[in-house]
Amino acid sequence: MSGTGNNAGGPGKPAGGGQRGRGKGGPRDTSRRNAQGRERNRGPQRNYTESAPSQRTRRADPARLVAFEVLRAVAQEDAYANLVLPARIRNHRLDKRDAGFATELSYGALRGQGTYDAILSRCVDRPLDRLDPAVLDALRIGAHQLLAMRVPAHAALDQTVGLARAVIGAGPSALINAVLRKVSARSLEEWLELLIAGESDQTRIASLRHAHPEWIVRAMRQALVAHGRPATEIDDLLSADNAAPVVNLVALPGLGSLDEALDDGATPGELVEGSALSSGGDLGRLSSVRAGTTRVQDVGSQLVARALAAVEVPAGEPGNHEAWLDLCAGPGGKAALLGALARERGATLLANEPAPHRAKLVSQALAAVPGDTWQVRTGDGRDVGTENPGRFDRVLVDVPCSGLGALRRRPESRWRRSPKDLADLGPLQRELLASALAAVKPGGVVGYVTCSPHPAETIAVVEDAVKKRDDLELLDAGAALDAASLPGHLGAGHGLTAQLWPHIHGTDAMFLALIRKKA
Repeated sequence: MSGTGNNAGGPGKPAGGGQRGRGKGGPRDTSRRNAQGRERNRGPQRNYTESAPSQRTRRADPARLVAFEVLRAVAQEDAYANLVLPARIRNHRLDKRDAGFATELSYGALRGQGTYDAILSRCVDRPLDRLDPAVLDALRIGAHQLLAMRVPAHAALDQTVGLARAVIGAGPSALINAVLRKVSARSLEEWLELLIAGESDQTRIASLRHAHPEWIVRAMRQALVAHGRPATEIDDLLSADNAAPVVNLVALPGLGSLDEALDDGATPGELVEGSALSSGGDLGRLSSVRAGTTRVQDVGSQLVARALAAVEVPAGEPGNHEAWLDLCAGPGGKAALLGALARERGATLLANEPAPHRAKLVSQALAAVPGDTWQVRTGDGRDVGTENPGRFDRVLVDVPCSGLGALRRRPESRWRRSPKDLADLGPLQRELLASALAAVKPGGVVGYVTCSPHPAETIAVVEDAVKKRDDLELLDAGAALDAASLPGHLGAGHGLTAQLWPHIHGTDAMFLALIRKKA
């Protein structure tokens, strides 16, 4: 698990996190219940904190409150942390330092959930599923501070108990205080050694050490081998999933500039032209970001879009411009880049998205590109090939997938997904690829893309499509990525397909296959 964190006792707070006196409290009324009607903890450890009652923290620190609200939204509303967090930060008006603390605390607690739960289960006198979900989220927040952030233990305890007292209730705060004191008795490495003691299953060990469900550990090991990498890279890959990702920026070709971002501290990207790496913060303060001509986009997504745009296709009749299609365009990041590239080359882009609210996001993403270049269609992508047979020179089909390649950016998704998702998505992925192949012209190229390295979503889908028809051929996708990148050799190719990796390339684990329909 990642050990990145903040270097103080709490954002905007003294490192001490409160005085450390020990006071005697009189007997409490154990018949009282909290606001939810649950009795106070009846465990043997009854102290709220080591501080006297007058010295206990009784308010929620804003940065920790933001993290708690994010975890609650993820659990209660099935929300995505990366969408909820910015709004919560703005709502609580956190400064840059506090926002960074809240981000690490939110993402770290979500990423480490499985490992933290295994540790907490050793410290609680009942199954975790019998705890109030809000109490469990508070415990996860406290565990991450104690075990993986540079927060003094007394500050992590005092502030987490204060948060619980303020937003959950006095009774649960006693339980949280008792449990977190047990957690603080060992370091993360000591807890891991305890958890894996006598364990011989290497998948189980990797699951605990790197906070990934066991099925994902097995799937990632299988994916490495399927794409030509040694299985021994599994620990590096899982560690990369737990590292806080750097924010990637792209300036839309011919429309945007990175000058403002570079002046703000960003550094030029090393893999693809027109990209930059940012330390984050509120990028919305940059005018180019607000205008949409500079966008946040993982460099892996940039590379696959540029590779498809650069593949040679037969020249059309004089005066006829190329027609491009983004078959699964929402929320619009790749569509915006493709639209800008199409504009430079005199081509047009049709961006298709079935969900109306996501189609609106696609239109917003494309707004920075002159309107005569693009059009948005709202409809099922599986119908496009039938309605527009042989119309497009280039087709991007970035299919819905498990998202296993973007676990570092979506910290909660590893605990939401299951092997069943792969089985459910497989037929849809094949149908969308079939539609793309019907929509492309003879001589044109389809780029099949997933943000997953799982062979069931990548190689198997492509092989099935190519085997069924004799008018298709695979192009060298690895060479196409190399040609689209800055000088150097990505080494992402295996056979004729290509797979990017976070631990090798510093990108999301994007897969690319380029399929030409023979003329």
